[in-house]
Amino acid sequence: MKVYLDNCCFNRPYDDQSYIKISLESKAKLYIQNLIRKKKIDLVSSYMILYENGLNPFSMRKNPIKEFINKNTSLFIPYEKHVIIEEMALEIMNTGIKYKDACHVACSLLGQCSYFITTDNRLLKYKNSNLKPINPIDFVRNLEE
Repeated sequence: MKVYLDNCCFNRPYDDQSYIKISLESKAKLYIQNLIRKKKIDLVSSYMILYENGLNPFSMRKNPIKEFINKNTSLFIPYEKHVIIEEMALEIMNTGIKYKDACHVACSLLGQCSYFITTDNRLLKYKNSNLKPINPIDFVRNLEE
């Protein structure tokens, strides 16, 4: 099974953990990362993830995320595919999704992911017959059913 984690999902453990929803999403995201490390699920990542992560001004967040992606990606969507990604993103944007997020969704579609794991409520509403946007908690719940 191939999954794509977006930037907000990667950064969830760095958010304010005093909120129960954020704390649970963080734990679920870390559990998913462990499954990826153990090769039980495959991580698809992209130039968009590396680009967005590179904009993070906090090296204590940016560096571990980059290291995890570099060590654990099964399939990488490179910048050389940006023309295809941008064409797909334009269509996705017609559903109300912003450009960067649409590029992430397009990368996950190009990578033939089963799941697009995000904590972004707008992205969770995106509908596509080939891809299921899902919150980390719901993804873990689905795995255990």
